[in-house]
Amino acid sequence: MPIDQHEGPYDDPFECRLGAALRQAGGDFDTDRHALVSGGAVRGRRLLFRRRAAVLGGVAGIALVGVSGALLLPGGGGTGGEQSVAARPSLPPVKDDDGKVSGADLIRTLKDLLPQGEFSREEARGADSELGPYVQVVFDDGDGGAAVQVGLGRIEADSEQARQLTECPDKAFVEFDSCEESTLDDGSRLMLFQGYEYPDRRVDTKFWHAELVTPDGYEVSVMEWNAEAQKDAPVTRDEPPLSPAQLKTIVLDGAWRKAIDAIPEDAKVPEEKETSSTESPESGSTGGTSVDPPTVAGDAIQKTLTGLLPEGPEVVSKGGQETDFAYVVLDDGKGQSLVQINVQPGMQDLADTLFGPDAETLPDGTIVTTQQGPGEKGGAGVVMWTVDTLRTDGLRVVISAFNSGAQHTAATRDTPALTLAQLEEIATSEKWKTLVG
Repeated sequence: MPIDQHEGPYDDPFECRLGAALRQAGGDFDTDRHALVSGGAVRGRRLLFRRRAAVLGGVAGIALVGVSGALLLPGGGGTGGEQSVAARPSLPPVKDDDGKVSGADLIRTLKDLLPQGEFSREEARGADSELGPYVQVVFDDGDGGAAVQVGLGRIEADSEQARQLTECPDKAFVEFDSCEESTLDDGSRLMLFQGYEYPDRRVDTKFWHAELVTPDGYEVSVMEWNAEAQKDAPVTRDEPPLSPAQLKTIVLDGAWRKAIDAIPEDAKVPEEKETSSTESPESGSTGGTSVDPPTVAGDAIQKTLTGLLPEGPEVVSKGGQETDFAYVVLDDGKGQSLVQINVQPGMQDLADTLFGPDAETLPDGTIVTTQQGPGEKGGAGVVMWTVDTLRTDGLRVVISAFNSGAQHTAATRDTPALTLAQLEEIATSEKWKTLVG
């Protein structure tokens, strides 16, 4: 889980760092520039951001997953204030000629799969759309209008991204009512999630979601809210209209796979474009061809972090990500305290962006900056203390501690269990170098 924060249905800062790539994908993505440059993002190189945006972000309705199953959805982003749906911009016309499976075809498919009711605010893109196929309607079964959205795309079925898409989030970071993962008879992975649009629950907008990834790389995402838009719209009903069982039925319908099959071949599994030798290192390119950035195994980070903790606090829970990220929850008898860490090789090109002129430079050349401020995920009274470091070889270690066992829950103590000095000692330890092959 990265350090910084963004208001999304799963409330994970990974989505903040998708930035411009996601904006190009066609959705109204809310991006926090500070989070883009100051938090330790899981898979924190821009190359992977662009790749994920290319594979998934072209679908305006699709869920993008970061740490712990965190989702990013388009269209919403605002400030959290409510505004009239009638005040929103007019919708573009749905086309019947934008693909072998058109936007109009997708509208008809979704309507046929939904229970009896009334429909409004219909929008869709067909298979030939540069941004990929997607469909959304406002559905009213008599108990109030609700946004229902389907995103379609292709993904490498065995990739980490695919796994994250169908993995329930960690309750240390995300508040939700229910989440179930399953593997179907054909090997498809399915996640059914019932949670909330806003992590701090300042508005009672609920977000329910079914996510399917098949062994042959079909990705189908069905989402619904108890409001006519995912953000900035009044709650219209107690719960979204579709039960988890109904979401499952819709996400498994074969019509979506036919629509994915209709996507032009050159757009089904986008690849990183070759770059010139003069392109910025942020592209992850060497000799003109893009390469995957190095990563560090999450279990190794977990073990190293635990070994570097001072005596006294007890580790009451722990977790992490397959790569780059781990966390522990400590309790020293004064209340629980979350500590989270990202370890990211290959970040030297971001030195000027991440660290200002006031950053400290240690004798070995390591750049260090510290920050103390309020938590950003809605937990009452939560504070966040962060130490961010960058070594001369490009290894970035950024660690944060909180005065609560979870960022979205109220403070359990006055200050985090670790001091800034202790956080810096952990972040600058030579042991992190041994994790980079």
